[in-house]
Amino acid sequence: MRGHILLAAALLAAPAHANDTSNSLSDEQRAVTAGVDAFFDALRSDDKTELAGTMHADGLIYIHNRMEEGNWQVQLRTTADHLENWLSSPTGLDETMVYETVLVDGDMALVWGPYSFHAGDTVVHCGINSMSMVKAGDGSWKVGNVSFSMVPPSQCATVGADWVANDDN
Repeated sequence: MRGHILLAAALLAAPAHANDTSNSLSDEQRAVTAGVDAFFDALRSDDKTELAGTMHADGLIYIHNRMEEGNWQVQLRTTADHLENWLSSPTGLDETMVYETVLVDGDMALVWGPYSFHAGDTVVHCGINSMSMVKAGDGSWKVGNVSFSMVPPSQCATVGADWVANDDN
């Protein structure tokens, strides 16, 4: 019985698949996560130009590619290069992230947590997002710099993306 109670408590304390952590966040943190939500909404959009409005033009993206065992790589992209490549990306892409940590200091913030990236119904990869957010002159929050790891779907649970079933997506 005690084991069932502990399991139930652990499940209640675990983060949900969705981004909704708004009940436990301050107003300032909610404003930051609204900027991250806007980024993911733009990522899902069929209008590939929307993503540019959610990112700082001079940002950098560090990709910690761990897709191939024994051949880990760190790749660097400018936001400009990413946005140019994004224009030719297919529709039906989606990303789910749990906002485990949201830190704010004035006009800078950090949002950290596990994610899964999907093409249609297929999980392409998972990892950890570390999103550096910058408060724009209009008061909105934009993605400044991003570092993220990429692991194959079979390793999603190891990075905390345990909502992804390990069924060789």
